[in-house]
Amino acid sequence: VIAQKFINQAQANVERLVGLLNDLDVITNLEINKAPILKTTFVIQDIINEVVHNLNVKWLKKNIQFHYKKGSELPVSVFADRNKIYQVLVNLLSNAAKYGKIDGQIIASIYSLEEDKVLIEISDDGIGVAEEHLPRLFERFYRTDDARSREIGGSGLGLAICKHIMEAHNETMHIRSKVNVGTTVGFTLASIA
Repeated sequence: VIAQKFINQAQANVERLVGLLNDLDVITNLEINKAPILKTTFVIQDIINEVVHNLNVKWLKKNIQFHYKKGSELPVSVFADRNKIYQVLVNLLSNAAKYGKIDGQIIASIYSLEEDKVLIEISDDGIGVAEEHLPRLFERFYRTDDARSREIGGSGLGLAICKHIMEAHNETMHIRSKVNVGTTVGFTLASIA
């Protein structure tokens, strides 16, 4: 029994290290422009639905519900690197679930902007982030609380990777949050009429 406990702990640590190395590889390739941006046209709701479907098992423990903000259900076509946007959405939706509350909800909102742009926002009603941390959340390895971060897991590179992906698309990213109210992270993409 004790040996199995140590094996399980070692396996968890190895998986954490592999995840960290993979994230470091991704961010390094983005920084040196080794990961080209291959843009195609796709419906943003299709990729959101795919990510939600793939992450849904993780959400069951906390009974988190996902839905679109009213008016955001209609298909919106965007022009971007589908795989990289998938990666951004995995990070954002995973974070929303990690830091979301039990019996909480995650909401996707899609807004058409001027100049052929669309804004995609992912919101949760979780623990939120104090205002003083907001400017640094896109930095590598930045954690608001080391003890909580160790407990929840992750490499501390997710939002940094997202920001690099959006910069490679010449797009912007933002975050707003309030402690015990929730967090919203958004990004822009080129839209196709």
